[in-house]
Amino acid sequence: MVQQVTKGIKISVETHFEGMFYKEYRIQFAFGYKIIIENQSNDAVQLESRFWEIKDALNETQTVCGEGVIGKQPVLQPGEIHSYQSGCVLTGPFGAMKGHYNMLNFSNSKTFIVNIPSFKLCAPYALN
Repeated sequence: MVQQVTKGIKISVETHFEGMFYKEYRIQFAFGYKIIIENQSNDAVQLESRFWEIKDALNETQTVCGEGVIGKQPVLQPGEIHSYQSGCVLTGPFGAMKGHYNMLNFSNSKTFIVNIPSFKLCAPYALN
C-alpha cells in the first residue's frame, strides 16, 4: 500500500491484478485499485474532481479527468473516511498511475489539490 498526506488529506492506495482478456485482437491487462481518502484536517472538505496520469509498459501515457469519483463528490468531515474501488486496462502487464484530486475547503471556500501518490500496476508473473 502506498500513502501520501497533502494538506491534512491522507490518500492510501491498494492495487491488484484482475486478469487478461482479448479485445480487437489485442491482449489487455485489467487492474483494480482501492483508494482510501481520510480527512485528517480540522476542516470539512469536498472532493470535486480528479485527474489521472496512467502509463503502460511502453511508457504511453493516458490522462483521465472528470467530476468526482465513481459518480460521487463526497464531503468528508474532520476524521471521516471515504473509500472506493475502480480499475483500468493496460496494453502491457505492468504500468503506473498517479494523479490528484481537486478539493474544496468549506472553512475558507478555497479549492486545493491533493496529490495521489504514484503506484505500480503489475501482473504477478511479470515480476520475474
